[in-house]
Amino acid sequence: MAVFLGLAALALSAAWPGEARAAASQWWTNEHGAVRLIAASNAVGDDRTLRLGIHFRMNERWKIYWRSPGDAGFPPQPDWSGSENLDKAALSWPAPERFSVIGLETLGYGDEVVLPVDATLVEPGSPLLIQAKIPYLTCDDVCVPYVADLALRLPRGAATSSVETALIERFAALVPRSGPDLPIRVASLSAVGGDVTRALELTIAADAPLSRPDIYVEGPEGWGFGPPDYRIDPDGKTAFARIAALAPPKGGGSLAGREMILTVVDGVRASEQALTPTAAQTASPAAAPVSERALWLVLLLAVAGGLILNLMPCVLPVLSLKLVSAMGHGGGDRREVRTGFLASAAGILVSFLVLATGVAGLRLAGESVGWGVQFQQPVFLVFMAIVVTLFSANLFGLFEIRLPGRVSDMAAAAGGQRNKGVPGHFLTGVFATLLATPCSAPFLGTAVSFALSRGSAEIYAVFLCLGIGLALPYLAGAAFPGIATRMPRPGPWMATLRRGLGILLLGTAIWLVTVLAVQLGTRSAVAVAAALAALLLGLVLARPGVERTPRLGRGLAGIAGAAALAIAIWSGPGPGGATVSVPAHWKPFDRQAIASAVASGAVVFVDVTADWCITCQVNKALVLNNETVRGRLAGDGVVAMVADWTRPSDEIGAYLKSFGRFGIPFNAVYGPARPNGEPLPELLTETAVLEAMDRAAGGPPRIAER
Repeated sequence: MAVFLGLAALALSAAWPGEARAAASQWWTNEHGAVRLIAASNAVGDDRTLRLGIHFRMNERWKIYWRSPGDAGFPPQPDWSGSENLDKAALSWPAPERFSVIGLETLGYGDEVVLPVDATLVEPGSPLLIQAKIPYLTCDDVCVPYVADLALRLPRGAATSSVETALIERFAALVPRSGPDLPIRVASLSAVGGDVTRALELTIAADAPLSRPDIYVEGPEGWGFGPPDYRIDPDGKTAFARIAALAPPKGGGSLAGREMILTVVDGVRASEQALTPTAAQTASPAAAPVSERALWLVLLLAVAGGLILNLMPCVLPVLSLKLVSAMGHGGGDRREVRTGFLASAAGILVSFLVLATGVAGLRLAGESVGWGVQFQQPVFLVFMAIVVTLFSANLFGLFEIRLPGRVSDMAAAAGGQRNKGVPGHFLTGVFATLLATPCSAPFLGTAVSFALSRGSAEIYAVFLCLGIGLALPYLAGAAFPGIATRMPRPGPWMATLRRGLGILLLGTAIWLVTVLAVQLGTRSAVAVAAALAALLLGLVLARPGVERTPRLGRGLAGIAGAAALAIAIWSGPGPGGATVSVPAHWKPFDRQAIASAVASGAVVFVDVTADWCITCQVNKALVLNNETVRGRLAGDGVVAMVADWTRPSDEIGAYLKSFGRFGIPFNAVYGPARPNGEPLPELLTETAVLEAMDRAAGGPPRIAER
């Protein structure tokens, strides 16, 4: 009976909520949990320092936050004013757990946690009164702030262990260790790049094999850090990790040389180190190893994606040049035809290798790179507009590309007067590559994302295979030159065809200027358009057969081209472009608002687009703007967001990277049944969009009304 009564008393003393006891305050309760103060001893004893704890209990699925909460939230912040005989109180933080929701990373505690407190007394041996007001935030689908008002009195007397001692020590053992001889530690730390750092690279060393390590970074103010991508060495005791870093809106400078705190956790092992990263000199070793079979599959996807690029609308101007070239081979020599096609293929392959070199270099420098992002740069847009205008002028017969001196004579002797020579065919391949980069195609996104998440070797391999895919029609023409030589011989009909294709190219130049208007504003775009018009006028005046004006025309054309580039350079790629107008049912992209919309039961559709992305415009015209899909996106319970990437945006780049994507178009659907988002294919269909929205909503598929 005595044992039974003792156990019953112990159970009642630990009840929640319960009456205050010598070593515990009353529970401060709310509908989402409770909090109280506890002590490891029943009296103050003679020591100057006492071990206390703030004991939180949360209802199922609710959580509170760590000292560094991550992308959202705030931690408990106790105010000890009003306490008696308390000199200071030092709060410790057990290792938290990571909560990943809709691309947001937060750190905190679920279920139950005790935050150990080391209280220093003013007068050892005298009674202690703890008065604590503790503001804290607890979250599930929604977040609720509270302020707990707690009090605990410890009397004078011998410091005997309380029933809460084991509870406090259990969580105190989870506080990350610091100092020398750590069981798990960061052995090296480097920051990738310079003033545009976007990642940390580190090596983790452990005394015992690693299981599932995690790393929490507390860096300079304003910086954000994602979860680590890591691979564990076969010995199990070493891991190489890469952590993506998101700079504050004003850039933040470089992370190299700036002290930060890194907390490494693996199960019950945890350590905390204050470290200063050095500037990285080499590529990241953190990418997980990939099997040979998987690598070959990605390379095959790259070839397929490159081949399909030939059918995408952004390559239409190049297809016109190919058509004119093929017509010009009618009745010609098979060897000459083969040489021309091989030269074009070489132009494509060399261009892709140059792109790979640039991408690898930017990756080593820590820059965020993506497919087609050069179209975010006004100087590149103007350069391409000038090139397209020159190609259209060539098709109109305003000028011819002449080879210098002896090379021209050799080409004429070999019958090369009918074609544009090897350099011309090579430039056609270069041109095809440049105009293909703002387009995305099936398989292309997978291959490019794989390459941009790996090292330099994979980047070169994937980009080379993309070039092979894009060059396959040329290589086919070189393998079977008889197809071109059996076409009708050139004649007057080709002049009409050339003029028609020249108009198509002029349309491409106008499109480039409209993209420029979004980036630089209407005035700068109109000025560039006027300069291009002057360029065409100069070529008209400089064309053969016009008396007295060739020199004037050439001078005017050169000045106009230089003026167009000068306008772009002077205006710069800043944010001062034209305001992008979107339909009323579309809202500007707000990554933070997605979670709250989903929590309220809404379906969120995100469209990452750009004016320079032709595939994006095709998706809009054929799918997003058709009556059925537009009606669904504008309906109740649906939030449609547009993320315009016409101009550079670190926020949109980081959002794409969270899905392992580096190019557009990109669309994702969120909802109660898809809180982390479901990405859609690059080429949208009405069925794919509507079914994804049904899945996100969690209801049965709807049959689209026709």
